[in-house]
Amino acid sequence: MVDVLASDIERFVRAVGPDPDDVLAEMDDYAESEGFPHVGPEVGATLRLLARLADAERIFEFGSGFGYSAYWFAQALPDDGEIVLTEVDDDELEHAREYMARGGYDDLARYELGDALETIAEYDGQFDVVLIDHQKHRYVDAFEAVRDQIPVGGLVVADNAITAGIIEFDALLERVEGGDPEQNDHTAGIGDYLERVTDDPAFETTVLPLGEGIAISYRVA
Repeated sequence: MVDVLASDIERFVRAVGPDPDDVLAEMDDYAESEGFPHVGPEVGATLRLLARLADAERIFEFGSGFGYSAYWFAQALPDDGEIVLTEVDDDELEHAREYMARGGYDDLARYELGDALETIAEYDGQFDVVLIDHQKHRYVDAFEAVRDQIPVGGLVVADNAITAGIIEFDALLERVEGGDPEQNDHTAGIGDYLERVTDDPAFETTVLPLGEGIAISYRVA
């Protein structure tokens, strides 16, 4: 797996960025001790900033794990805001509920156990920010499922846009540069997603080299 940021630059970004509160610090420790993948404070702080810039009132997550990204997002929501967490693992979703409650964000959260693609079909109305962070081969399906619910000025953020343990970075790089490499399903899923969002004239997309890479797609039309 490629290192997105050199270790000293990562330390610099973390030192300059906002400090996680005590609950987030505990969540970071939990992720490290359990070997549970999570976006980390650099990406978490960026997600919170993006939600604030979008004046987000409703947020949807395709894949929430134990609630780490949702906790960052919730800090940007108004008192009557809403964030929908989705997770297939009952224990992790319960962890998310506990952490969100401890931070004072439980009233903002809706916890959905099961397939996020089935869950999104049950929700009407717009979402100002959407995070895609589930099975890589289903990223395009997630985008298609929520695309029409993103207003102008809204955002879709996809995690693992550069790397992850299951993504073959060299193959992904070759593909985004116009090549046709052999790819596993996870790598192909990220490549398909990046092609889909960058080809969509209604969205402007860029990738930030934070965490394992986040693709940010801003709805312009």
